[in-house]
Amino acid sequence: MTATAKTNKKLWDNRPSKPLKLDSAKYGRLLAETLPAVITNESEYDRVVVLMNKLAVIPEDRITPEQERLLDLLTLLIETYDEEHYQVPDATPHEVIQLLMQERGLRNKDLEPALGSRGVTSEVISGKRKPSKTQIKKLAEFFGVAPAVFISLD
Repeated sequence: MTATAKTNKKLWDNRPSKPLKLDSAKYGRLLAETLPAVITNESEYDRVVVLMNKLAVIPEDRITPEQERLLDLLTLLIETYDEEHYQVPDATPHEVIQLLMQERGLRNKDLEPALGSRGVTSEVISGKRKPSKTQIKKLAEFFGVAPAVFISLD
């Protein structure tokens, strides 16, 4: 999944779900305007991401059930395309941490509140030590990502 789709999915997944009472005529008009379909190429992907982004920023108290349903559909289409076309290589926890630090211009010292002492922080970032469950939770919160990105499958 691309960073854009992940960010929007994360934002959308955090919204409380409410029962949807759809007006089929309004939903039909939205579908006719947006023409969602299985994504088969990059230009269609980009078009659907733009549509999804417009819907994802609508405040929770202003989004209609029809828009919410369309956002769900667009998100599903994007996720499906991402899974088929963008294989994310497995990375060790310390590689993920290093990448996130680099992207944000952070130093080891910046992660000490999440990881602990200077020595432990250095060991986790260098890969000499795997992060604990508590550290994973703190890292996820610190970076605003899912805890799963810091869990190694080996």
